Amino acid sequence: MTPEPPRDCPLCPRLVAYREENRRQNPDWFNGPAPSFGDPDARLLVAGLAPGRTGANRTGRPFTGDGAGWILYQTLTKTGFATGVYDARPGDGLQLVDCMITNAVRCAPPLNKPLPIEEKTCRPFLIDRLTALPRLKVIVTLGDVSRKSVLKALGVPASAMAAGHGVEAKVGPYTLINSYHCSRLNTNTGRLTPEMFEAIFARARAAIEADPV
Repeated sequence: MTPEPPRDCPLCPRLVAYREENRRQNPDWFNGPAPSFGDPDARLLVAGLAPGRTGANRTGRPFTGDGAGWILYQTLTKTGFATGVYDARPGDGLQLVDCMITNAVRCAPPLNKPLPIEEKTCRPFLIDRLTALPRLKVIVTLGDVSRKSVLKALGVPASAMAAGHGVEAKVGPYTLINSYHCSRLNTNTGRLTPEMFEAIFARARAAIEADPV
């Protein structure tokens, strides 16, 4: 079982080349597959798309250092899935509670857009990440690509769950809840409001508490 790719994963040539370019330009950055972050006994998994170049690719922690991280970690704290204070750096002391965050693609892609072949190549790590969470009950997917990747990792077609914010489905033993991605584009335009995002994690909390075993 290999839920986390090696530090210099060689599987996706385009992403490797981009990683090496970033290393040349910014040798003090993390510049590698961003490892999952959180509680190994988590009942909630939050699945994003891919690390941002100046976010997790720079800091080495998912959703840390870019705009999306502020609303995500504030929301997790408000709904009881995180403690501490998020300060956009791995050493800020923030801890996740009953929650883990991962990405469908672990390496930063150019223009924040992984190719379908890169999603497929990275999927075994997502499959193993799911398997390695023995108490997992609920998966929140951030965005449509993440939704499709998680469904395929669970062995069902992407059509097994409809697209859209707030859509919920039962897939095997898991409850899946989809949200618009918490990108600055979505939050700045009002497509995703703090209240909408908080409601997603309130539903995740309710689903966990409805089946606490």
